Order: sequence, then structure tokens, then C-alpha cells
Amino acid sequence: MANLRTPICELLGCEVPILLAGMGGVARWELAAAVANAGGFAMLGMVRESPDLIETEVRALRAATNRPFAVNVIPSATDPALLERQISLCLDLGVRAFTFFWDVLPEAVDRVKREGCLVLHQIGTVEAARQAQDAGADVLITQGIEAGGHVHGRTGAFALAEAVLDLATVPVVVSGGISTGRGLAAALAMGAQGVQCGTAFLATSESFAHDYHKDRVVAAGGEDTVLTDVFVLNWPKGAAVRVVGNSVTAALGDRLLGHDPDTLPREVIAQDMGQPLLRYSTDSPMRHTTGALEEMALYAGQGVGAIRGVIPAADRLRQMVREAEACLETLK
Repeated sequence: MANLRTPICELLGCEVPILLAGMGGVARWELAAAVANAGGFAMLGMVRESPDLIETEVRALRAATNRPFAVNVIPSATDPALLERQISLCLDLGVRAFTFFWDVLPEAVDRVKREGCLVLHQIGTVEAARQAQDAGADVLITQGIEAGGHVHGRTGAFALAEAVLDLATVPVVVSGGISTGRGLAAALAMGAQGVQCGTAFLATSESFAHDYHKDRVVAAGGEDTVLTDVFVLNWPKGAAVRVVGNSVTAALGDRLLGHDPDTLPREVIAQDMGQPLLRYSTDSPMRHTTGALEEMALYAGQGVGAIRGVIPAADRLRQMVREAEACLETLK
């Protein structure tokens, strides 16, 4: 693993520059602990979650690993009062790193930087990279259009990373469609300091995603994913997501984008622990979800074609490390 160490490993306290994406609902303590203990950098996906759940997850993660980690929240898509409670609780619990995404809110970055915390900011455009860096972000995660889940930009991962590397004075991490060590090697070869992976870790034993979601990811190829903003309830208008195509997206034909959440019907199609879930919502199926799972948002990036089974997260990370080392040795 020593061949893969970059300066960001020292900054984040990890052994290899592979970051677990802070997938809302999916990246709970079990997955975060598995990635951290295997040498990667973990993020808890606590997007718009209650402070009670955040405390439970942080304490469980700490009991399972002594490795550093970040908590992922989304300031611009969270009620300000809830965001304040989330951040205050994390600080009270001694959380030392945060991941932010979507629009850059300088006041949120400043809020945690004043407490001495690291800020990793995922961005989808060059302008957002400038804004995040000016606000004080310590790491820029360049998310390409190939990424699964919410996608902020429309540029490919490596094209965006190359443009951001030209202006960045902080470490750059590439994200979007990367699920193998070849992608990690490519990122390092171009001057980035690591990669962030979501879909690759969604399809693991420790992921909190529903088995149905994992099975659809394993069965899919990159051409089976679609970018659409029809799964937009609970998010701002125009918030596009990449998902495995299903009956909902098939019914849209070529009208995948341009949907207004105010005009979409509210129809309950599933339940999760007593919570009703609506058709067209951003909810993806979790372990305990029941109902019309096929009609829900099944997030996946274009790197799904390289994911051929549900395996422990540590095995997937080590597999990526071996592949990356082999690629870099070939370059020598």
C-alpha cells in the first residue's frame, strides 16, 4: 500500500487514498468502519438525518474503529435550523472532519473551520471549486457526471478534475464512475491525490442499502444508468440523479430532465420503519424498506459494469489497491 500513499493520506489519517462517499442512508457506521479499518477514509452519510441518529451512528462508529472519519451533510439542501443542530452535535461529539456537497455556503465552511475541523467539499463545476477553496475547504472532491446519486455538474470526472487541478492549491480527489483500481491509478497519474467511491461500496455486505438495490447494481452495466431529475421530491428543482433505469424512467421516454417537484403527484409506494415513502422522492430503498422497490431511485454510477458481486467492503478496497499498484507498476 505504501506505493499509493499521497499527501492526503497524512492529512486525513488513512493508509490509502480511497474515500468512501457519504451516501445518505447507505454509508452508516458498519460500512464506514469497514472502509476505515481496511485503510481507506470513511464518511458517515448523515444527509438531513436527525441529531439522535447522528449521535447513535457516531458512537457506534467510534466503538468499531479508532480511525478518523468525516460526517457528510448538505448545507444548501437542509433546513437551517436542522443543519445547526447537526453541526453543533457533531462538534460536541468531537467530530473533526465534515464533507459538504451541492451549493457552496461559505458560512457553513467557516462555522466548522473556526472549530479547527477539516472540510472536504464535493463540487461539480470549476466555479464551485473556486468558491469552495476560497471559503476554506481543505480538500476538493471533483464529482463527474458519471457519478451515481445526486449529480451537481455536467462534466466528466477526469475532465473536471484536470480543470480543477489547474487552479487548486489544496488536494484534489476524483469522483464519478470509479469502481476499480484502474480508476485510482488514472487519478494519481494525472496529479490528483485520491478517489472517492460510492457505488463500489454500496454493493458490499456492510452497506445499509436494500439487497434488491445491491442486486440491481451487480446486474447493471454503465449503459443501464440514466440521469434524470424525476426523483426530486425533498430536493430543489433541477436536482438530477443517476440511477439504474426502471419502470419509472422508462415511462418518461426522452423526458428524463425538466421535472418540477411542485407538479409531481404525492403517492405513497413504500414504507421504511413506519415512514411513508413517495413515488418520485429521492429516497432509495434501505435494509428495512418494503413496498414497490423497483419504482424507487436505485442510485448507481457508470462504473457499475465492473461490480460483479456483493462482497465485504474491505475486500473491494484491497482489490482496488492491488489493481492500482499493478497499473502503476506497468507505467514504470
